[in-house]
Amino acid sequence: MEEELERELGKRGLSYSNQADKGRCLFSTRDFSPGEVIISQEPYVSVPNRTSGDSRCDWCFSSSNLKRCSSCQVVWYCGSICQKSDWKLHQLECQALSRLDKNRLKSLTPSIRLMVKLFIRKKLQSEKIIPATYMDNYKLVEALVSHMSKVDEKQLLLYAQMANLVNVILQWPDISIKEIAENFAKLAANAHTICDSELRPLGTGLYPVISIINHSCLPNSVLVFEGKMAVVRAVQPVPRGSEVLISYIETAGSTITRQKTLKEQYYFTCTCPRCSNLGQSNDIKESSILEGYRCKDAKCNGFLLRDSDNKGFICQQCGLVREREELKIVLGEVKSTTEKASMIYSSGNRAEASALYKMIEKLQLNLCHPFSLDLMRTRETILKISMELQDWEEALAYCKLTIPVYERVYPEHHPLLGLQYYTCGKLEWLLGNTEDAIKSLTKAVKILRNTHGKNSPFTKELLSKLEEAQAEASYKLSSVGY
Repeated sequence: MEEELERELGKRGLSYSNQADKGRCLFSTRDFSPGEVIISQEPYVSVPNRTSGDSRCDWCFSSSNLKRCSSCQVVWYCGSICQKSDWKLHQLECQALSRLDKNRLKSLTPSIRLMVKLFIRKKLQSEKIIPATYMDNYKLVEALVSHMSKVDEKQLLLYAQMANLVNVILQWPDISIKEIAENFAKLAANAHTICDSELRPLGTGLYPVISIINHSCLPNSVLVFEGKMAVVRAVQPVPRGSEVLISYIETAGSTITRQKTLKEQYYFTCTCPRCSNLGQSNDIKESSILEGYRCKDAKCNGFLLRDSDNKGFICQQCGLVREREELKIVLGEVKSTTEKASMIYSSGNRAEASALYKMIEKLQLNLCHPFSLDLMRTRETILKISMELQDWEEALAYCKLTIPVYERVYPEHHPLLGLQYYTCGKLEWLLGNTEDAIKSLTKAVKILRNTHGKNSPFTKELLSKLEEAQAEASYKLSSVGY
C-alpha cells in the first residue's frame, strides 16, 4: 500500500519519507508557487461540533434547513441528498446510537462519535461496502503516530474509559479495546479542526495523508478547508526538494509558549528558524513584550525582566522596578473581572459585557506592553461584541488597534492577518471611508487569494467588495471633477 501511495503522491508532485528525527515527512518533487494547491483530501471520518443551539449537517456541516434523524435522534442533515450520501456509514451508526439510553447519550461527545464512525468505516471498507483507495483506507490510520509511550497515566485512563464507551456503543465481539484507546491517542495527535473560510471551527476530521505534513512556526504552506475537504496551499514558493510544512498551533506567542504547546500536544520540540533563537536576547525581549509586563512609567515603552531577588520586574530601558505584589493585585482584578464579563456575555447582556471588557482593557493597559497578546485578545473580544451590537465605529476602532499586533506576531502571509485586514476593510467601507477600505481590502486580497485560492467563493466575494470600493472611489473622483 505504501508503494501505491507513493505513486499517487508522485502524480501530484510529492513524495514522502521516514526520517529518524522527524518521522514521516512530505516533500515536493516540483516547484509550487504561492496560492497553488499542494495536496487536498476528504476526511476519512469527520463530525461536526456539538454546541447548544448550533447543530450542523453531519455530511456537509451546513447549519440551514436541518432535520434530525428520526431513528437515532442524534444526527442532523440539511436534506435528503446529504442523508443519502452518508447512509452507508450512518446506517450502522444509527443502529448503535438508537440502543443508547439517555445517560449514555449525554456522554456522546464528538470525539466518541468520531471513533465510532472510524471503526464503522473500517468495517465497511473491509467488507467492500465502501471503496478503499490509496488515499482513503484504514492502513493509513494504522500508520499514524499515537505517542502512547509518552502519554501520562491520567490521559491513558481517560482513553481507556472512552474506549470502553465506544465498545458499549458498537457491541462488536471482536473489537479491540486497546486498538480503540490507541486510536484516541492518534486522534489527539493527528485530527484537524475543520474551519470555515473565516477560520471559525465547525467540527473535527481525520485526514491521514495530510497528517504526514510536519509543523513549522514559519510554514511555507497553509491548511484551509473547502467544506470538509482539507486543502494545503503554498503561501511561499516551495522549490522542488523542499519539505512541505504547515503550522499545527496558534503561532501568535513567544517561542517558549509555542514550544510548550507543541511538547504537550504533539510531543516534539520545534527546531524551525523561528524557534532557533530560543533563549537569545532578542527572543527574551520579544517574549517579555508579548507576554510580560510594561514599565510603570506610561511614557516608557521598555520591557521588564524579573529581578535577581524575584521580588519584582525591572524595566530594561529606564530601570524602574514594578513590585511583584503590585502586579499580583492587578492580575487578580483582571481575573475576577474577566470571569464576571464572561458570565455576563453568556447571559446575553452584550452591552454590560462590553463595559466590563473595557475595564479589563484599562487594567491591562497599565499592566501590559502595548503589543501584549492578552491585551490583543481583550480587544478582539470587544471588537466581536461591538459587531454584535452593530456599533460599527467602535468595532473599526478596536479592529485597528489589533492590526499592529497581528502584523507583529503573524507571518506576512498568515490567513488570520488577511482576515483582520478584511474585517477592517469591510467596516471602513460600511462607514464611508472608501480610500481606507481599498487599502485594507487590497492587503487582504494579497494574503487570502493565496491561502484560500483565487477561485474560491470566499476570495471572489472579497475581490467583488474591493472592485465595488474601487468603483465607488472612481465615481467620487469623477464627481469632484464635474
